[in-house]
Amino acid sequence: MFGKKKSHLTIDKEQLELITTAQKRVKQKKRLYIHFVIFLIGAVFLIILNTVLGVGKEVTLFGKEWFVYAIFIWLALFIYHVFNVFITQKFLGKQWEQNQLDKLVAKQKARIEELQKKVENKYPLPAPTSIEAEKKTQIIKGLTLIVAAGENDAIGKNNQLIWHLSDDLKRFKTLTDGHHIIMGRKTFESFPKPLPNRTHVVITRQANYKVPDGVIVVNNLNDALDVSRNDKQAFIIGGGEIYQQAMPLASKIELTRVHADFEADTFFPSIDKTQWIETNNVYHQKDDNHEFPFSFITYTRR
Repeated sequence: MFGKKKSHLTIDKEQLELITTAQKRVKQKKRLYIHFVIFLIGAVFLIILNTVLGVGKEVTLFGKEWFVYAIFIWLALFIYHVFNVFITQKFLGKQWEQNQLDKLVAKQKARIEELQKKVENKYPLPAPTSIEAEKKTQIIKGLTLIVAAGENDAIGKNNQLIWHLSDDLKRFKTLTDGHHIIMGRKTFESFPKPLPNRTHVVITRQANYKVPDGVIVVNNLNDALDVSRNDKQAFIIGGGEIYQQAMPLASKIELTRVHADFEADTFFPSIDKTQWIETNNVYHQKDDNHEFPFSFITYTRR
């Protein structure tokens, strides 16, 4: 995902399994062939040992020379080897074992589900509230929305900020320094160049979207969160649609509330005070460097 992609030849899991099995079968048949050759040579050697060299010539069992029984025992071992390679390993090998295991697991799962349904029907659990369910299944620890918004939640117009607050820009730089910043394509294109010392993750549906080296391109928010998973505090920085998607997942909001209403075409989602609690609030008055009064507000998930 960094700039130009390099193509890599890959073998999927099923193909690799077939190759491994084929290699194993070749080795088994090779060992069987070697066993057959050794058996023939050994049988001839035992016959010569008895009939030519006279070793154990007086030893007989049930009227037969001892080497006959030795050859038959060895032949039985060889036949077992043949059966093991062509029958046992082929039809009752690893795949057969896996199939039997899968069938057993499927039966156990079905049995567990049946028992679980009986228990749930007899002892139903109270359904969690929507907030509790959301916290349990979705909230991502450390994921932070950072935004500057007017009193009417306006955040931008024509892909540009509506105001210029130097202290807000400094705060953004301080908080996001060294972290992943996740954004939509339009937000990324509003930058003259990538911001230093931050990992840019850009979400776009455009195929083959060109970006500078070091910028990561993904197609959806889930992929963006996946590539940022090792960052203890990844930041969502816009725009409006990305904020909307990320709001149910975030654990913190760093909001610069600009105390005025603005005409805009992009807005920040309303903050539900039943889900968020204000943990910090620092007010800044209007001055020569700041056209509007504003407050730095931190919200954390309840």
